[in-house]
Amino acid sequence: MDTKQENVIISEYSEIMQQNYIDYAMSVIVARALPDVRDGLKPVQRRTLYDMSELGIRHDRPYRKCARIVGDTMGKYHPHGDSSIYDALVVMAQGFKKELPLIDGHGNFGSIEGDGAAAMRYTEAKLQKITEEAFLADLDKNTVNFVPNFDETEKEPEVLPVKIPNFLINGSEGIAVGMATSTPPHNLAEVIDAEKAYIKNHDITTEQLMEIMPGPDFPTGGMVINKSELIDIYKSGAGKIKIRGKVVVEPIKGGKKNLIITEIPYTMIGAGISKFMQDVAQLVETKKTSDITDISNQSDKEGIRIVIELKKDADAENIKNLLYKKTKLEDTFGVNMLAVCNGRPETMGLKQILASHVAFLYEVNTRKYTALLSKERDRREIQEGLIKATDCIDTIIAVLRGSKKREQALHCLMTGDTSEITFKYEEARKEASELRFTEKQANAILDMRLYRLIGLEIDALNKEYNETLKKIAQYEDLLSNPSSMNKAIIKDLDRYKKEYGVERKTSIEDAEKAVFEEKPIEEMDVMFLMDRFGYAKTIDISTFERNKEAALSENRYCILTKNTGRICLFTVNGIVHNIKVSDLPLCKFRDKGVPIDNISNFDSTSENYIFVESMDCVLRSKLLFLTKKSMAKIVDGSEFDATKKTVAATKLADDDELLMITPIDDEQRQILIVTNDGFALRFSIDEIPEKKKNAVGVRTMKLQGNDSLENAYLMNYGDERSFEFGGKEYLMTSIKTSKRDGKGTKIR
Repeated sequence: MDTKQENVIISEYSEIMQQNYIDYAMSVIVARALPDVRDGLKPVQRRTLYDMSELGIRHDRPYRKCARIVGDTMGKYHPHGDSSIYDALVVMAQGFKKELPLIDGHGNFGSIEGDGAAAMRYTEAKLQKITEEAFLADLDKNTVNFVPNFDETEKEPEVLPVKIPNFLINGSEGIAVGMATSTPPHNLAEVIDAEKAYIKNHDITTEQLMEIMPGPDFPTGGMVINKSELIDIYKSGAGKIKIRGKVVVEPIKGGKKNLIITEIPYTMIGAGISKFMQDVAQLVETKKTSDITDISNQSDKEGIRIVIELKKDADAENIKNLLYKKTKLEDTFGVNMLAVCNGRPETMGLKQILASHVAFLYEVNTRKYTALLSKERDRREIQEGLIKATDCIDTIIAVLRGSKKREQALHCLMTGDTSEITFKYEEARKEASELRFTEKQANAILDMRLYRLIGLEIDALNKEYNETLKKIAQYEDLLSNPSSMNKAIIKDLDRYKKEYGVERKTSIEDAEKAVFEEKPIEEMDVMFLMDRFGYAKTIDISTFERNKEAALSENRYCILTKNTGRICLFTVNGIVHNIKVSDLPLCKFRDKGVPIDNISNFDSTSENYIFVESMDCVLRSKLLFLTKKSMAKIVDGSEFDATKKTVAATKLADDDELLMITPIDDEQRQILIVTNDGFALRFSIDEIPEKKKNAVGVRTMKLQGNDSLENAYLMNYGDERSFEFGGKEYLMTSIKTSKRDGKGTKIR
């Protein structure tokens, strides 16, 4: 019988789910999505660079296939899929995304216009020189901790000993669970100068730092136009930076001018460029401007060049403001300088970021110089032993001759014990008994080659010894004197600034708000046409008159209106959509037009319209509203005078919808309503009260069961028209006039 007892843990399911989700969230935050403030790298970036270093893919060596790099990184350090590794590698090689590319890519690594990189089997890469010098150097000097990889078969650095504030220089973007980071790139030279200023004065203010580093420096150039707001952003670590592309006016032959976009906002990288060109075309189509005649993208390897051709007398500055106002040529970059600091995510201001990196530099340099000092002390010990050995070399040779094995000689050199050594002369034994070398010195002596006894070699040994003493003194000074450490760090920073610093690309200013003055449209009468498929357009009156019969037969609505007016589109669910006539294309008669969905909030997949009319006509009318559940009211058209694209037209019960909206006049004094079950009621329109649009109305007929209204007809007292029900024709006058809110007459 199995007596093994099960270990059953009873727990609330929701608590387990909550804890597991928290663990997952923290894993994503710390181990995948957010950079470390110390080296400015996400884990996938850090592991890729370290793997390339381990593979020896240095800047002065041949390129290696990206597939090899990705596979090695995934197999050793980052088991999260090859696409995430390759995507990270590609971005680190793209100069239009990174202020300081860390990888030198060979092949198709994508373009600023959104073209993707070629597959990893085609592209090649190697490290940039600065990556080796400022990111990966000194890993062998115990500068950072190494931790086991995911399967504990390899060791990887917890953080790279980065010597420049990379978190600010290259920026970062990432989405974690419940949080996101978005840090803009900055100019390397300015950031280094700001860090040097902080090292010299820890009490420096953010305002003083921003005199040195005034704001972001995007690889795409452009302009930051809210300079006065940057102080608050860099104090808190969060805010919105307003950015613009750079536009220049270029005169051409014939007195015309072109607008040339030479720099784009950082947020326009990728699909944003083609979207911008579509938006400009849309401005022309919707008649926001008629001054743009053509747009073309002439960008090449030399840089961005988007050409917008203007009409001869066009106001170039006004069009420029239109582009800023209506397109992504002016955009917002959301800043949230969130990074992992001391093992947890934290949003930090400029000074806190610099302080964190400077503290890291002190730690790295302290560990580096401690390791170097230990190494030099070991070297000094050996050098002292070798120098001492040259003075008693005859005695040492006598010990070696008299020893039967290495251990005997080593023991004698360290302790002076000659009991196991055979000497030819007693004097040599006496001198040997006075030897007192350390173990390291004794081993070095035994390993020493005879050529070291040459006079010049002895001089070189003394010279090396003096150099070692100088280094020891230097390292001891660095480790014991904070000012010396500061000078060493600043010297390193100056070297990187001198070799890799570039001029600022992005200008920073407080620009005026873009104001576009729309040219007044010359008012004229047009015909609004909409077919049964929801395609709408406008045509001029003369075109309509020439094609009147076809227009009336082919379109559901033909409405006379002004080109400056609006069209009201009422839906069965009690909504009215306002459409500017100017948003509709002025077409030839046989042009198709545009779907009404494209120029309004109307959604043909979920809405049906029952009444379409010009705003002018609506404002002059009294509108009768009738619902399928028999509720009615009369609303003055002025109630619908709104500029919003979408407003409520009436109030409806949850299970009700509109059956009819129609203008009423003095001739139409009666209404006939017919239900699905064949009940009809005829009564005076005067019994329907006038109410506000947000009122429900009054009941027109007592419906029985699930019955609902099917049709309604406006009529005068002597109307001889007929209506159809159940496939038969009935005279309207055959239904006797009654009072509102009756049960109605059953149609036979």
